[in-house]
Amino acid sequence: MKFGGTSVADAAAFARVAEIVASEKTNSPVVVTSAMSKVTDALLSAFETAKKGDFEIALQSLEPHFERYLQVSRELTNAEQHENFARELELSKKELGELLERVSRRSLPLAMLKDAIVSYGEQLSSRLLAEVLRAKNLDARQVDARRLIVTDEEYGAAQPVWAETENLIQLELQPLIDAGEIPVLGGFIAASRSGETTVLGRGGSDYSAALVGAALRAREIQIWTDVTGVLTCDPRVCPEARTIKTLSYEQAAELAYFGAKVLHPKTIQPAVDFSIPVRVCNSQKPFEQGTMILPHSETTKRTVKSIAHKTGITILRVSSARMLGAYGFMSALFQIFERYRTVIDVISTSEVSVSLTLDDAQSLEPIVRELRRLGTVEIEPNMAVVCVVGEGLRGTSGVAARIFSTVSDVNISLISHGASSVNMTFVVDESEVKTVIKKLHDEFFTD
Repeated sequence: MKFGGTSVADAAAFARVAEIVASEKTNSPVVVTSAMSKVTDALLSAFETAKKGDFEIALQSLEPHFERYLQVSRELTNAEQHENFARELELSKKELGELLERVSRRSLPLAMLKDAIVSYGEQLSSRLLAEVLRAKNLDARQVDARRLIVTDEEYGAAQPVWAETENLIQLELQPLIDAGEIPVLGGFIAASRSGETTVLGRGGSDYSAALVGAALRAREIQIWTDVTGVLTCDPRVCPEARTIKTLSYEQAAELAYFGAKVLHPKTIQPAVDFSIPVRVCNSQKPFEQGTMILPHSETTKRTVKSIAHKTGITILRVSSARMLGAYGFMSALFQIFERYRTVIDVISTSEVSVSLTLDDAQSLEPIVRELRRLGTVEIEPNMAVVCVVGEGLRGTSGVAARIFSTVSDVNISLISHGASSVNMTFVVDESEVKTVIKKLHDEFFTD
């Protein structure tokens, strides 16, 4: 059971989580928690302040968030528990102060220090949640995730070493589960083989839960968030968006990659490897049915299941007569992106040109400089990717015609269809994406 930042935002949220965990007591739950909402951002901001030499100001900026943890403890635990947690918090403050001072003095690699600092949100959340569960008469125990998940030393987005991680999770957690205890661990955080704190990057808490679930061969991995499952589209764009009952792993991965905020694609992989269902639930409405993600989704009368979108996209178009009938051109092109560790989202090719999209334009300048050695480069910023996901889109007649006739008055810059049987992707101007989403949602989901 993984609980995101909004699920542990304050005392009322912690109390709800305790009730949800209690309701699953007979199913031997393992609990993974994120940092309280906004705490990770505050820790990152403190790190940036300390980089400028203001480590004391950086530590002071965290005080309101330390107080939030203490407030939850005061409201939901007994006097002895609160005293113990307050002592732990003081120790964490001291350690954070030392780390921030090291940042300002550059006494250790900054990437290493950043991971160590940002890990405190999850460390404190898991410690506090274990106390709150114990106050509810549940036999909970905090377990340090850094003793379970072993990674490489790629700070900021470390990759787990699966064999070692699986072994440690089974050794550490299975005896606790067999004894009727509820392990509580922080998501997102791990440690390298040398024992240094690392983090798993974006969507890391979901990934932690999936790794633990896969290692223990769990019956189900539950992702508790602030929306009821995966929706037919972003509810901020279409308030009438509805919950999808079931999705396949492949559909969920496509949606997550192309902008659905509920899941991260990495979350799916450990579940796929062991065919473990993933349930997405709403911690604020625990009795509402969420979305179940399965190896294969149920067939429904609706071909289209959901529409995702991602803004802030840049299109690059590379044209060169050298492509015509030549081999090796695409290899040279991809090597440039590999050198700058930049991911390509959507790609389309003709005989003499390649069009592709990036959502990370951080290294755009040097990439374009190198691409100009291969041919003419055009750049189109401020674009958006729209991804229509469903069952058998590639093999169903008329779906593409229906999609494009619905948005016939909008200029479409790039189309990718056929690479996957479950998705059709196209690119439009960012200013028009909301209109496109609303029209498509009306077409496919309004009865």
